[in-house]
This record gives sequence, C-alpha cells and structure tokens, in this order.
Amino acid sequence: MNVGGVSSSHGASLSFSLQHDTPVGQTRNSESPTMGVTDTTQQAFDRAQELKQFDESKQGVKGLVDSGLTSIPSHFIHPPETLSSLKTAQPRPDSIHSIPIIDLSGWDSSRRPSIIEEVGRVSRELGFFQVVNHGVPTEVMDRTSTAVKAFNELPVEAKARIYRREMGREGDTGVAYFSNVDLFHAKAASWRDTLQIRLEPKPDIAEIPEVCRNEVMEWDQQTQRLGRILLGLLSEGLGLSPEKLQELTCPESRAMVGNYYPCCPQPDLTVGLACHTDPGVIAVLLQDQLPGLQVKHGDEWLDAPPIPGALVVNIGDILQIMSNNEYKSAEHRALANPNREPRVTIVVFHNVSNVDTQLGPLPELVSSDKPAAFRQFTMGEYRRAFFTTELDDSLVNYFRA
Repeated sequence: MNVGGVSSSHGASLSFSLQHDTPVGQTRNSESPTMGVTDTTQQAFDRAQELKQFDESKQGVKGLVDSGLTSIPSHFIHPPETLSSLKTAQPRPDSIHSIPIIDLSGWDSSRRPSIIEEVGRVSRELGFFQVVNHGVPTEVMDRTSTAVKAFNELPVEAKARIYRREMGREGDTGVAYFSNVDLFHAKAASWRDTLQIRLEPKPDIAEIPEVCRNEVMEWDQQTQRLGRILLGLLSEGLGLSPEKLQELTCPESRAMVGNYYPCCPQPDLTVGLACHTDPGVIAVLLQDQLPGLQVKHGDEWLDAPPIPGALVVNIGDILQIMSNNEYKSAEHRALANPNREPRVTIVVFHNVSNVDTQLGPLPELVSSDKPAAFRQFTMGEYRRAFFTTELDDSLVNYFRA
C-alpha cells in the first residue's frame, strides 16, 4: 500500500532527497540575491514535502533504518551551531560521577533529613540526579525496557494503527506512536521514534499495545509510588510540608514516553533528542545500558552514563517555576545512537492535569527579598505553548515575570 507516494510495507525503501553537495546552512546560489531567494524558497518547499512524506509513511526512523539507507535524509541534519557542540558520550572512569547519585535507602527512617538535604542541594545546583535503592525491582525495569523495544520492532502495519500526532482531541485514547513531537516546528528532526501513553486518570488499557501492556502497567505502579516519595523529599527540601507538592501537582497525573533510538548511519550530523528542558513537575527516566544522555551545566555538557539499577530524576519547568527559581530545570539532550543495537529509554512525567489550574511561584517562597520570578498562568496556557514551539525553546523563560 502507498501512503503519500511512499511504500508503507515493512522495510521498503523511502525515496528522500539526499543531495548534500552544498555545505549545511548555505544556499547553492548565494552569489545572486534573486537566485538565492528562489533557492531558499525551493529548499523550504522541498523540506516541507520531505517532512510530510516522512510523517505520512508512518514508518518512523525505524523504517528508514530498515530500508538500508547509508545517509540520513536532509531534514534530520542539524545546524552547524548544534553539531559543533556534540561529543560522543562514552563511559569514562571519571564520568560515572558527573551526575550525582543519591541513595534512597532509608528515606522513611532517620536518614531522611540527610537525603532531603542532598536532594534539595542537587536540585538547586543541577536539577538532575540518579537514584539507587529506590525500591523499583530490577526485573520490572528490564521487562519494561524489553517490552518497549519489542513494540518498536513490530511490523510497520502493527504500529501504524496508533500513529498520530495530535493528542487531546475528541476520541483520543491517550496512546500514540510517532516520530518527533515537534517534527513540523523544529529546525531539524531527531533520530528517534516515540511511544506515548497517558497514564491518568485511568488509562485505556485495551489501547496499550499488547506486546508491552502488562509491563507498562507494572512500571506505572512502581513509578507512581516512587513519584510520591520524590515529591515529598523535594517539598521538604524547599522548607514546605512533605504533602505540599503532592497536593498541588497530583502524582496521579502522569504520562509515559518510551523513546527508541535505532542505529544512526551518520551520528555526527544529527541528534537523538534535541536540547530541551522537560515539561511538568518531575521526570523519572529509565535508561538501558547504552550511553547517550547528556546534561548541560553552565557551558559544559555532562554525560549521564547508565548505571545498573539506577533511575534518573530531573526537575521539570513547572517545579522550577513553583519553587520560584530555587530548583533548576536543566537542559539536556540525547546523542544519536552510533551502535548497531538500538537504545531505549522510558520516562514518566509527573504533571499537573487540570488545564484550569493556576500556576506560578508558591506564595511561601515569595518575599520582599525574593520577589516572584514568574507570572501567573494556567496549565492550559502552558500546554498550548509547549505543543506549538520547538523542544529547545525553554518555556521557563516564556513565563518569566
């Protein structure tokens, strides 16, 4: 079957333009203003056509890899300013300590004050940390990662049924498969596919692909429990009651995103996930054992290498805003995967679900010495801004006072 002129059979080739005889970021006829304008217009048209063709094929990046291509399509090539900052994330003896590791054992015992102090300090300084002894069984983590990988490796026809880009419309089941949430807004696409599942208020279990259904529900139960623990620690780290953030954010409001990063034939020309900050309150991330995650600290990119049994936790935009800039929503990215084996990550976002909820700095954290750094807004306004901008446009700055 042909979709938009592109064969949708599994593994069939896609005919994208791969002409790169001109350096990225330049037009072929820049010496002539008229020809340059024409060329730029043609490039924009060609890009729009490529994006439409790629999206309508519903094959995702996995389909491109299965077609046997050896060069990436032009709309995946990132601008020079992005590419110049890339470096391969390889495990090094010293890199294991780049991102702080917090031991959560005894979080409800006499160790709690020291854990609160550590969580609060790291959230202020970096906004990213890894947790061990968090209570999520290793076998649950492994099963979930394997199941999400299995979904992405189904035939295209099996995945196409839930391929959709518009979430939140009438009839939306809360389950979607797509490639690049900001495909039509970003400067360039990234080399990954995504399975997204809304886990609240109650997921439509029958809509979750059978190949990963049980594993996703088990993973959700575990991360919901862990989310409550983390929100309590983060709340006390701000000098608030342990229940404060849970009351405001509702840990039952969650969404899961499973990202699949197949082997990229030209990893130096693209990324797996563009630099961005996370929406929502906190994110809990499961990595497999392939490196790729990096966190920005000042002008430096720090590797966040996979640690067996660990989970990554990071502060989201909403919590930075509610904390009145006490906690930091750090920029992070994923490099394109150069390995033959695909890389899989699974993140659960703890959100604010009610679109009418008023957000802004918590009154307890605003004073004459530290006035509100952000204006008031609703969750609905935040969501509209998120889905109409590039991932690399931080919404924290959008809502500054």
